[in-house]
Amino acid sequence: MGGEKTTSRFFTPGEEIISPVGDFDFPLLSMNSGDDEGSQDSWDSLVDQRRRDAVFREVLQSYDQLRTRIGSLTDAKNKILSYTPGAWIENVGGMTLSDYDVPKTTSLLLIGPKGSGKSSLVNRISKVFENDKFASERAQVTYNSSVGDGTYFLQEYTIPRGSNSFSLYDTRSLSDDASDNINMIKLWIMEGVRHGELVIRRSDSSSLRNRMRCKARKIGCDPSVIRKVNFVIFVVDGLAVLKSMEGDSDVEKQYDQIVATTFNCPYLSFRDDKPVVVVTHGDLLSLTDRARIRTYLGELLGIPPAKQIFDIPESSDPENELIIIDMLRYCLEHADRNLSCKSCARNKGFRVSVMAFLNLLLVLGIAIIAFKMQHLNAHRIPKSNSHVDWRAIRHLWLD
Repeated sequence: MGGEKTTSRFFTPGEEIISPVGDFDFPLLSMNSGDDEGSQDSWDSLVDQRRRDAVFREVLQSYDQLRTRIGSLTDAKNKILSYTPGAWIENVGGMTLSDYDVPKTTSLLLIGPKGSGKSSLVNRISKVFENDKFASERAQVTYNSSVGDGTYFLQEYTIPRGSNSFSLYDTRSLSDDASDNINMIKLWIMEGVRHGELVIRRSDSSSLRNRMRCKARKIGCDPSVIRKVNFVIFVVDGLAVLKSMEGDSDVEKQYDQIVATTFNCPYLSFRDDKPVVVVTHGDLLSLTDRARIRTYLGELLGIPPAKQIFDIPESSDPENELIIIDMLRYCLEHADRNLSCKSCARNKGFRVSVMAFLNLLLVLGIAIIAFKMQHLNAHRIPKSNSHVDWRAIRHLWLD
């Protein structure tokens, strides 16, 4: 981590406020005398300014705190390696582990805009728990997102490799169409995710659909195991966020709009818990800019930047490994916290069974009615009243 510092001091009414956030888009304020309404507005702005400054300082300090925690890296890693689904459930509300519907594997879903670095993040996380540091990367990374296909098939990666404790699901990138994103997310959250499943959006062109289906046929296998999503990791590109922060045009602001709109999709939240956010490509930015980005995203998305937004650059130093472990622990703890109880799962299964039974009764009822109608119509066919008097016409063949 870099050694850039920032300073702060207390402010008094009447002096100019200069934010330690640098050229972050915060207004410069002064508490000059004026009408009561203007003074109140200025005071409210001053309070907001100081709050932002305090958050920014907290984010900067989080980088320094990593160095003091390096000695606990091995213990923190072992904590993740010893995890099993449901192990971190809190016994609240009089419930214990046996009362919950615990999955065989905890599934963490990675979503984010195109080029955000989801696949690279999978490789980075996997490397932290690999004994063989020379093992090949597991996820296919697109070197040039403008010409590459990216990820079109859901890909599951167990962490660590070969384990059943928890897995990461790499997904297709978000679309510029908000409705496409919501429909896609709703399907994953409500129906579950399956390794190898092709993801096709409504807005995809016919040529793209044909090309992707051709790839699916070449694989030659059908996805089978459906996993319920237990928590979500939202991945964003730090460079794109910074450009959007400092840009004025609608095109430059579009990235922020996609991130904010998708992040606030209700399907991504588990009760009151929102996804964690991972900022990538920080290795190409200064430490100050990285702190600015986390502070900005915290205000944009309504989550604490020092606790729920993780800056994970492309590096293999111990500090970065500790950040990854902190992020995974946050995800797994919140995944266990939001497991559904068995009674809820049974009730849902019971409702499904009842609906299936009612549908069966309806089909049988229709079939019985159709049979009765056909039988009734057959009896209604009038019988022939014609009668042949063979004695009267016997001369016809005797002659």
